[in-house]
Amino acid sequence: MKQSPIVKTDFQISGLTKIYEGKVRDVYCTDTGMLIIVVTDRVSAFDQVLPVGIPYKGQVLNQIASKFLDMAEANGINTWKLNDIHPMVTLGVKAQPIMVEMVVRGYLTGSLWRDIYSKGGREICGIILPDGMSEFEQFDEPIVTPTTKAESGHDQNISPAEIIERGLATQDQYDEMKRISLELFAMGTDFAMDQGLILIDTKYEFGSFNGGVLLIDEIHTPDSSRYCYEEGYFENFMAGIPPRSLDKEFLRQWLIAKGFRGESDQSMPEFTDEFVEEVSERYLELYGNIMGEKFVQCEYNLEEIESAIRDFIEGLTEVNNPEMEH
Repeated sequence: MKQSPIVKTDFQISGLTKIYEGKVRDVYCTDTGMLIIVVTDRVSAFDQVLPVGIPYKGQVLNQIASKFLDMAEANGINTWKLNDIHPMVTLGVKAQPIMVEMVVRGYLTGSLWRDIYSKGGREICGIILPDGMSEFEQFDEPIVTPTTKAESGHDQNISPAEIIERGLATQDQYDEMKRISLELFAMGTDFAMDQGLILIDTKYEFGSFNGGVLLIDEIHTPDSSRYCYEEGYFENFMAGIPPRSLDKEFLRQWLIAKGFRGESDQSMPEFTDEFVEEVSERYLELYGNIMGEKFVQCEYNLEEIESAIRDFIEGLTEVNNPEMEH
C-alpha cells in the first residue's frame, strides 16, 4: 500500500498538551515538563509550508537529527534530546527558546548570494565580505550570520550587536551560541567529508536551560543544511557551474523555475503525484548519502504514532505512581 504522508497531528492524550505547531514539527509537552516532538511530513520552502506532504520525510529528518544530536552529546555539547519514542518522534527537555537562528556559512551561496552579494551588497550581520568572490566560493573561514526566528514569514538577518540591544540574548549567551555553532559546523564538515560531501551551510537553534545554553531543534538535516558532492565541486566551480546539490535546494530551484519565491503576490505551483514521489525518493537518497547507511523505511500511520506516545505517557504515570494497579 502506498504510504500516506502525515501532515497534521492533534493527539488527545491525558498528561499531554500540544503547545506549538511549526512549519514541520508538532510540539507537545508532558505534565512532567518534557517535550515530545513529532516530525511530520510537511515540507517548507521560502518560509512557507507547501500544500503537500512528502512520504517518509518526517522519518528521514528525525533520524538524521537524532543521530547528529547523539554525536554532539558525545562531543560534550549539551542538547535537548533524551530519547527516541518512534522513528518520527523524539523526547527531550523543555528549554526556553532563544529567538535567534545561528546560521553558519562555509561558502557563498543561497540567499546571501541571491539577495545580497550578487546585487552589490558586501555586508551581512556586521560582517564585511571581500570583493571579487563568485557563487559557491569557499570563505577563508566559516562565518556566522544570525537571523531572527520569525513565527511566520521570512526570518531577517541580524547583527550580534542588534541581538544584544534587542534583548534577544545576552552577550554571554551569544558568545556561547557562536562557539558551539562553529564547533558543530566543524564536526558536521568532517562527517560530511567522510561521506564524500561538502557541508555548505547550516543553522542551529538554542534555548536557555538551567542557567546555560542548550542546543535544540534539528541539526545537519537536508532541511536545515545545504550539502553538495565533493567530487566534481572544484571543476564545476571553475567552470561557473553549480555543484551537484544534496539538500532541499532542488525543491527551492523547482519552485523558482515555476515563478515562486514565497512573495505575497505569487501563486503556489501545482504539485503532481509524480513530483511528490520524486521528492520523497530524493529524501531517501539524501539519508543514505548523508549518513552513509541505507534508510530503513518504517510504514506508519497516525494511530501507530499516537499509540507509541500514549504508551510512553502511561509508563511515566506508572513510574510516578508505583502503587497503581495494573
